[in-house]
Amino acid sequence: MSSVDLIRMAFKNLFRRKLRTILTTLGVVIGSAAIITMLSLGIGLQESYMKEIEMMGSLNIINVDNYNYMYDAMGTGGNKLKLDDKVIKQIEDWEGVEAVTPLLEATVKCISGKYVSYLSLIGIRPETMKAFGFEVEEGRLLTNQDKLEIVFGKYVGNNFYNPKSRNNYMYFDQSSPVDLMNDRLTMSFDLSYGEKTPGGEENKRPPKVYKIQAAGLLKESMGEKDYGSYMNIDSLKSLLAENSRANGERPQSVGSSQEYYRAMVKVKDIKNVIKIQDKIKEMGFGAYSIADILESVQKTANSLQAILGGIAAVSMLVAAIGIGNTMVMSIYERTREIGVMKVLGASLSDIRRLFLLEAGIIGLFGGTVGFMFSLGVSYLLNTVGLSFMNFMGPVTEGSKISAIPVWLAIYTILFATMVGVVSGLYPARRAMKLSAIEAIKIE
Repeated sequence: MSSVDLIRMAFKNLFRRKLRTILTTLGVVIGSAAIITMLSLGIGLQESYMKEIEMMGSLNIINVDNYNYMYDAMGTGGNKLKLDDKVIKQIEDWEGVEAVTPLLEATVKCISGKYVSYLSLIGIRPETMKAFGFEVEEGRLLTNQDKLEIVFGKYVGNNFYNPKSRNNYMYFDQSSPVDLMNDRLTMSFDLSYGEKTPGGEENKRPPKVYKIQAAGLLKESMGEKDYGSYMNIDSLKSLLAENSRANGERPQSVGSSQEYYRAMVKVKDIKNVIKIQDKIKEMGFGAYSIADILESVQKTANSLQAILGGIAAVSMLVAAIGIGNTMVMSIYERTREIGVMKVLGASLSDIRRLFLLEAGIIGLFGGTVGFMFSLGVSYLLNTVGLSFMNFMGPVTEGSKISAIPVWLAIYTILFATMVGVVSGLYPARRAMKLSAIEAIKIE
């Protein structure tokens, strides 16, 4: 028999007992919809967590610190491993690393007219700023030629205050009193610069003052970048050494022996973050990233999906039993018909294909309708459900209770079809074993 004839006969047989076919298919619909809906809850939860984590920063960035200690082979303690330019270059040469920058930090006093502020000044490699997600709202990012140019965070200007005013407070909830991009700015490493000492006298020794200029103003990041001030790291090294000499102190080293307290590493592929992070830890440094949180979230989400999927699979098992029962009943009703088919020359493989095709059609239609039904359930959860959750408390923008990716729909429909085919194996074998002569004799 040709495939077309088998398909025509399969549909004819299914429609012969419409009510039974519909009820059997309904079981597959419920099972498929349950699987998709349950798994979509876990996927939606994972995506919502991902959005919240991404708001905390890039998933590809590793923060490195030198607070760990390296011990020698004898276990005697050894010296503290220095996070210097040599180590930075070593990490930079690793496969999978996109960019590395040490971070040199200093606290300075900045004055603009009658306003003063303490700035958290961070030295960074200018060529890496773009890789680490720095974006300017106004102006430009740093270049290697910059000396006294600074890129300010979005809300640095809000930290300025008037020390002579009775209302001596910072403007956290108001617009900045200083136009960082256009106002005249001076800076000093002397934190008493611009204010009187507790004794009421100005600092006797005039501080070293630098005229600085804003290169750019960063876009809002909802993170530490909003309150940081960034300078070419080489320029900051030189300024620190110059300031030390001016104060009669031993200048800080500015060469390859410069020790940093922090560094940032940008990894090309998020899949390699944990591997490179572990490699940094093996060197004796502290290393952490948002990927640590992500890994924990993924484990929780996978466990939840497994539990929900297992619960939903029970309904699909019931549907499989229903398909098998329907096909066995069909054999009893069509015994004479099967005998006639064998007498007329139908092969055993044709009979097996016919029954498997009928069972597969039930699974295919049930899975497809179940998918469409789950789309409606998902829509209700993401509208009514989110509205209720938003009423109870703020929800992250773009969050979903239920998310149905394309792969989930395709896999579920294929799974439902396969369940139908597997459920039809026993009835098909039973139909093949029927004796043609005995089957024809049955009235």
